Amino acid sequence: MAKRVLIVESRPAAADEIAARLSRLGYAVEAVADTVARAASLAAERVPDVAVVGGELGDPVDGPSAAAAIRLARPMPVVRLLGADAAVEAAGREDAALPGPLDLVLPCTDRELRTTLELALCQYHGARATHDLERFFAVSQDMFCFLDFSGYFRRLNPAWERTLGWTREEMMARRFIEFVHPDDRERTLQQNGQVRGGGMARGFENRYLCRDGSYRWLLWNSAPSTNDRTIYAVARDITARRAAEDERARLIAELQASLAEVQTLQAILPICSYCRRIRDDKNYWDSVESYLARHTRTRFSHGICPHCMATEVEPQLAKLERE
Repeated sequence: MAKRVLIVESRPAAADEIAARLSRLGYAVEAVADTVARAASLAAERVPDVAVVGGELGDPVDGPSAAAAIRLARPMPVVRLLGADAAVEAAGREDAALPGPLDLVLPCTDRELRTTLELALCQYHGARATHDLERFFAVSQDMFCFLDFSGYFRRLNPAWERTLGWTREEMMARRFIEFVHPDDRERTLQQNGQVRGGGMARGFENRYLCRDGSYRWLLWNSAPSTNDRTIYAVARDITARRAAEDERARLIAELQASLAEVQTLQAILPICSYCRRIRDDKNYWDSVESYLARHTRTRFSHGICPHCMATEVEPQLAKLERE
């Protein structure tokens, strides 16, 4: 897709010439502005890829100030086209900005124009990518770090200071293992050795020392760069999550203990000492047969045991015979 260009030039003939050259080189002319104010407005409205500032502007503003005004309206690369006289004059003024990589002295060839435009675009996008990465590194709530194979932090983002309370300089002055909880050091060193050997850490958890003496749980993901002898890692504070998990485990244990107590109480059947009836959970008294039939799958087939036969049935039969 053709790069879109905003032309800033007050002379119509010069603007047409610039537009023709750009079109011939494969660029798309998005708009033409004859003043810096109009250029700033079009830059914000049309969102071009690059601006080309000509030698004549309809404002009492010089080239560097015009480039700054356009960039203020929308960050973008700007190429200034300077006439030979303007370049000599600028070079003779002590307060003037010397022509740099984004300036092109006229007359110039199409190749020089294309090279300057592409260089401006590459410089801008490279700088923008670096700026975005640095900004992301600075504002992230997660903790980023570069850990040297020697065991020292090479770089830390500000989230470490917010989370642990140490300054980054203090942390980079000590070996990382000194901040790890003593109970976690052995397995942390084992994990570190695996990563240095080419492995990756996914979801590794350990505790790190805070400046106030407390510890916070961190969740790690990391990968090594053997050529740089560096481990690139991101850590997340999961102290609140661990506390919630511990509280949930405690509540589950209490519920299980309470359930066991209830089951133990249910195993104790209140039975009458005289009639042998059983009291159920609704405070009704049932015979043993009725209770067991309702609460279990047990069914009864009645008979007479030898003891009852000798002590109950036979004496009653003998009595009947005597009568």
